[in-house]
Amino acid sequence: MRFVPWWAVLSSGCAPLLLVGGWSVAAVLHGPGYDPVTETISVMAADGASGRWVLTGALLVLGICHLVTAWGLRPAAPAGRVALGCGGVAVMGMGLAPVPESGGSLVHGWVVAVGFALMALWPVLASDRDGAAPWGLRPALSLAVCLLMGAGAAWFLIELHSQGTAGVAERVLTTAQTAWPFVVVVSCRARARP
Repeated sequence: MRFVPWWAVLSSGCAPLLLVGGWSVAAVLHGPGYDPVTETISVMAADGASGRWVLTGALLVLGICHLVTAWGLRPAAPAGRVALGCGGVAVMGMGLAPVPESGGSLVHGWVVAVGFALMALWPVLASDRDGAAPWGLRPALSLAVCLLMGAGAAWFLIELHSQGTAGVAERVLTTAQTAWPFVVVVSCRARARP
């Protein structure tokens, strides 16, 4: 069993805190005109938004956290590590390709779609069919997590197009996608203990 270094625990543990902290501070800076239930996180990172710099900075560091975690998650299959790392790059791309003040952005939309897909697929790509795999890398659980994240993405798209609770759906999905690497890292660390 390959060992997961302490810095992968740190990077994966900081990721959800950065995400939630970034959108929370950006929402305060954005002011009372922002509705977190119906509006997406991207609205706070749009060109001209008051909290843009906070959320953009949080997304850039969050992407780096995913890259570092992918590098340190040695027990995972290489395809999953690559997908997690590329998901981190996509997260950085979300911050660097903001939506305009009004309207949409094809580039931002593509980056978000690729990021959501990679962050949903990496668990199943990282799974280890070895009977001694840590529980966070077992195929059945990895597939279940992948399917749940796919369902979360579908929920988000439905809410976005029906002008419903897209903000809630996006927050549930992104929190799950950002927290799962930490869960996997902890399972690997627990398995590696004598």
